[in-house]
Amino acid sequence: MSLAPAWRGLLARTNHTAQLWLTEWWRLVHLGAVILVLIFSPSSYQRSNRRVLARHIYDNTAPILLSFTVLCALVSLVLTRIVTATAMSYGLSQYALQVVIRVLVLELIPLTAALFVALRCTIPDGVELAQMQARGALEALRQQGINPAHREVLPRVVAGIFSTITLAALSCVVALAVAYLVLYGFGMAGLAGYTRLFGQVFAPAVSLIFVLKTLLFSLAISLIPMASAFYGMPQSSTRSSAEMRALVRMFAVILLIEVLSLVGNYY
Repeated sequence: MSLAPAWRGLLARTNHTAQLWLTEWWRLVHLGAVILVLIFSPSSYQRSNRRVLARHIYDNTAPILLSFTVLCALVSLVLTRIVTATAMSYGLSQYALQVVIRVLVLELIPLTAALFVALRCTIPDGVELAQMQARGALEALRQQGINPAHREVLPRVVAGIFSTITLAALSCVVALAVAYLVLYGFGMAGLAGYTRLFGQVFAPAVSLIFVLKTLLFSLAISLIPMASAFYGMPQSSTRSSAEMRALVRMFAVILLIEVLSLVGNYY
């Protein structure tokens, strides 16, 4: 008989956790749908909104563009040298460049760009939005007839998406250029073979998976911190636990996207 209250308490806690988990994911999906509608809404690009949007895009992209590009060039140089030296020592030099392109461009750069933007931009933006929520600034906008999702959430989400895609695209170009220079030097003799191998790696299906993965990464690292900040946290949760759950959700989604892309590319 003494076990009955314990079981009831366990079931109640499990039910509460499940409800909280479903609520948080539903809020994330709902915010994603709202942002998608706002992106395609002409009213989102009025003069006042354009200034806010341009400022967030610039703040989330320009300050980190040079540092991430330099970091990507250094990592590309080191990894290319390691892979080519290892392949040559085993007599597999003909596969070295293909391995570099697949590992560095297809897998590492989109993931690294997403995590870099998340740590430098979207997570701090989420903290800033949470502080605005706590101060009542978002409620003040509602009382003025301004949709906070329109004015404050949309620019941050779009800026995170733009920054991730820009960093990933530019870094892929830099990594490919560094790999060519390491293998062939500054001459043009290897350009024909290099472009042919690049085309073999980036088949239509692989290219589509690469684009979708980069886009989904950018959506994940932009939407999840904003959803956690915009909808607030449950009364029974501390701020640290709510932020930790948001980070866990973000990394879980990123991991799921990466696993699905690996399955699509190699199975």
